[in-house]
Amino acid sequence: MARQQVRQQALRGRKRVSAESGAVAAEVVLNAAVEMFAAQGFHGTSMRDIAARAGTSVSHAYYYFPSKTHILVGIMTRVTEDLIAALLAARGSTVDKPAMRLAAIVRAHVRFHIERQAESFVGNSELRSLGPEDRARVVALRDRVSRIFKEVIATGFATGVFRGVHQPEATRAIISMCTAVAGWYRPNGPDRPETIENRYADLALQILGYRHDD
Repeated sequence: MARQQVRQQALRGRKRVSAESGAVAAEVVLNAAVEMFAAQGFHGTSMRDIAARAGTSVSHAYYYFPSKTHILVGIMTRVTEDLIAALLAARGSTVDKPAMRLAAIVRAHVRFHIERQAESFVGNSELRSLGPEDRARVVALRDRVSRIFKEVIATGFATGVFRGVHQPEATRAIISMCTAVAGWYRPNGPDRPETIENRYADLALQILGYRHDD
């Protein structure tokens, strides 16, 4: 009986190691795809390109992802879910005041697009490469990002803290300018990420007509 239990534990251990190894290998393929899609675009990249970048065979890449589209959906889903988590954490980390919460989520949004620049760039630029069903799934996630901003901004308008006009357009403008950071940021540029985050937070508040004496 004891020998059988040892054998079963060993088998479970091998399965766990195999699963962990598989997750690492899949992550390597995903990361390679991010680099290739960012450099060459989705349609300019083949599975052979991705496999070569990952240091593996094409068949091995296909083992984890049935198609190039599956990889793109995986990238977009992961990066958007992580962005949502970052925004919620930022919103919850400050006091319940619209201006402070908006500044916090703007900083978090900009910081995320700097730290996860390639993934964010691919996620923002390759939505057109998805079919209707996949696009709907990704758009639903992106709508959750927009909703976080909309809720904070709507509260600010309802309480009179924000006084800008064209609330829907202002909300879209703020999200768009934060998202665009992934397209132009350069690590060797003149400004530190913290500087960019703070400037964008100030810009967002100015767009909404916020006065610091409120």
